[in-house]
Amino acid sequence: MKILLVEDNPELTQNVVHYLTNEGVVCEAVGNLFEAEDRMLIHSYDCILLDIMLPDGNGLSLIEKIKGLGGNTPVLIISAKDSLEDKLMGLNLGADDYLPKPFHLAELLARIKAIVRRSKFDGKDELVFREICVDHENRQVRVQDNLVDLTPKEFDLLVFFITNKNRVLGKQAIAQHLWGDYTHDLDNLDFVYQHVKNLRKKICAAGGTDYLSTVYGLGYKLDEHAR
Repeated sequence: MKILLVEDNPELTQNVVHYLTNEGVVCEAVGNLFEAEDRMLIHSYDCILLDIMLPDGNGLSLIEKIKGLGGNTPVLIISAKDSLEDKLMGLNLGADDYLPKPFHLAELLARIKAIVRRSKFDGKDELVFREICVDHENRQVRVQDNLVDLTPKEFDLLVFFITNKNRVLGKQAIAQHLWGDYTHDLDNLDFVYQHVKNLRKKICAAGGTDYLSTVYGLGYKLDEHAR
């Protein structure tokens, strides 16, 4: 799971990034609207954590831009401005949830999981693709009712493929989604190949079909029509 935090408070930013990282979430942080818009043009995120009061403007304007461009990235507003007017305005603009400051980090993570579950899992705890069943809450995968032992990154990789089925995903896009921006300047992305290889092997070993195809020179694709 990859999150973008838009927050100008350094201490809160450090605490949120540290906590979410320890929970296995890739969390990138920016301190203003300009940087947030720049990141969103280049990268995709499972959820955006958005403060309202930012140095270069009101965070609500970012929601308008996301929704105005037809984007469906879920947004969780985190703000010290806890007035009913701000909350209603944010939700009416398309925000998915509103969490007033101060908040417990465990509650923040629970809200993020709930939003992502609604966004990618249609509000269910399970994501089903053919004979593959992904349990989001318990982070378990079953193939033909056989439990598959996946690493955290393999689990996130499978969800990334299923929620982007029939689309070609480049190695760089996969690396950045699972490991964050630090992979941008790496020349060697062989670790992506290894993770895809391991995921294929484990699914097939559990009795599943290999739906993953290599698109040479581009990346990989989960093909729902594979046999």
